[in-house]
Amino acid sequence: MRLRFVRTAHNLSQRELAKRTGVTNSTISLIESEDMNPSIGTLKRILDGIPITLGEFFSLSEHQEDRFFYRAHELTQIGSGGLSFLQIGANLTGRSLQILREHYAPGSDTGSAPYAHQGEEGGIIISGRVEVTVGDQMTILGPGDAYYFDSRNPHRFRCISEEPCELISACTPPTF
Repeated sequence: MRLRFVRTAHNLSQRELAKRTGVTNSTISLIESEDMNPSIGTLKRILDGIPITLGEFFSLSEHQEDRFFYRAHELTQIGSGGLSFLQIGANLTGRSLQILREHYAPGSDTGSAPYAHQGEEGGIIISGRVEVTVGDQMTILGPGDAYYFDSRNPHRFRCISEEPCELISACTPPTF
């Protein structure tokens, strides 16, 4: 329902959005009718065609706040499925930094297809093990390990441990 609202607010048909993103019209229809939960990578590709960030998409009804402190229950959930991305602050419009607490269930990933976006991102693994692919490079990171890369490089994250993987990440500008 939310995708339909955003798409129509930007005067786009399902066919036009499909053409812009390379995601099939039928997939967009299934997502809009809530008969399908897309991977983060697929949703990101669709939203890039509008364009709107994941953070903006999941916090549409929120207004810009002049806040400095956030309790754990006040973080904005922007993940789905086996992924949980808790964002500090609801609406990042006009902000230059996005900070996330990411949680990957065992075996979960950001999608089979790598995705790319403007900006830079980095993070530190808190627990579990995650396979990170950036361009043609892949490595496995564990607690205390970190990453930092230009987000225009196609990238993908996958939890490979039997326990959940947690990490803290930052992206500038907030395009995720």
